[in-house]
Amino acid sequence: MSGGVGGRGLVAPSYPDYTFRPFNDLNRLDIHIVEVETGQIRELTMWPKVRNWHGRWSPDGSQIAFLSQQSGWNEVWLVRPDGGGLRQLTHLGRDVADIAWSPDGARLACTLNHGGALHLALLDAQTGEATTLRADAGIYSRPQWFPDGQSLIALFESPLQPPDVVKVGVGDGRITPLTFSQLPALTPNRLQLPETVSYQSTDGLEIPAFLYRPEKPNGAAIAHPHGGPSLQKQLEWDVMVQYFVAKGYTWLQPNYRGSTGYGVSFEQANYNDWGKGDTQDCLHGARFLQKLPGIDPARIAIYGASYGGYMVACTLSRDPDYLFACGVDKFGDANTISSWAQCNRDLRLYSEIFMGHPAQNRQVYLDASPIYQVGAVQKPVLICHGLEDDVVPPQASEEWTHALRQAGKTFEYKTYAGEGHGFLQRATQLDFYGRMQRFLDWYLLP
Repeated sequence: MSGGVGGRGLVAPSYPDYTFRPFNDLNRLDIHIVEVETGQIRELTMWPKVRNWHGRWSPDGSQIAFLSQQSGWNEVWLVRPDGGGLRQLTHLGRDVADIAWSPDGARLACTLNHGGALHLALLDAQTGEATTLRADAGIYSRPQWFPDGQSLIALFESPLQPPDVVKVGVGDGRITPLTFSQLPALTPNRLQLPETVSYQSTDGLEIPAFLYRPEKPNGAAIAHPHGGPSLQKQLEWDVMVQYFVAKGYTWLQPNYRGSTGYGVSFEQANYNDWGKGDTQDCLHGARFLQKLPGIDPARIAIYGASYGGYMVACTLSRDPDYLFACGVDKFGDANTISSWAQCNRDLRLYSEIFMGHPAQNRQVYLDASPIYQVGAVQKPVLICHGLEDDVVPPQASEEWTHALRQAGKTFEYKTYAGEGHGFLQRATQLDFYGRMQRFLDWYLLP
């Protein structure tokens, strides 16, 4: 929800805007405004199966800028608070995010997604023309204007630098760091910037990915699919990846079908298809790694958390070629029906965006569940889960480990009390990453 000075007789505090999701169309988001005193609601967008969100009032209250997927990308649109003047402002053919009006209303600051690098840019509020301020190999986020309109404040991070607050000059793009978060212990180390690569999946779909090459390769490699699935691996700070790369592991982060940042068609390419096309995308990532010089094809593993952990279960259960030597499953899933029933309400609705309700789409959920192919698992797997997880409930790992045990498979299983969907306690993190390192070193290093 956001507010601004009202236009055409509307006053900002009386007419906040908000994003509305109807339960009968979970792929739809609409921009509404509401009269606080009377409760009267005005619908500003009404497009079935289209997401419109992130409404931002202009400083004079005459219009609202928002993000919409109507064009097939996350582009900026404008609308007046009376519902008139609806138009697409940008036609960039790439995802826009984090829009913020300048104090004079002439421009908007934003970030532009360039294949997982988020550039900082300015948009002309009349023409939609974009001017790039910063195009560094990293990600900018949350830009906000200084009151004088001459500078922006934003967050910046990269594979070489943890998140810091920076000041950026609007006229020249000059950057001034305001915080300094890099750990002194990491300063003498040579951190690695990944290459942007791509490879073809089983159906010819091009899969973008980031490839980290170590200075002193040990011949082993890790495929690391992200969670979500509607997320994207970006040029972000991840000290754990840097650690394993420093140990000599080649590291591949595939943005499989269903990832954001490459347009709506790619983002929705895994609808009603969980565990099929995206699994093949990860398996073809292993084939891509096999062809790299210095990589031993028998020493490639897969690691992932949440949906990435689900990809671990899928690839180990649905690969007759056994491309991965082992897997690390961090609070992943294996039975989408039981997880749907036991997770929190938001996550049930999230699953239904992709696969519908299991009462109507039961076969899709069954096809998505690798627990039914547990007999095909031939490689060892490390499974870790927090006992307070209500996103992917711990029962998901209980079910899969029980099935693995009944089938006589090799696995290691560890749970953590007091941890939810994401390991936050220092003791848990040290234990998990220590286990992960020992597991990967045992099965992948000679």
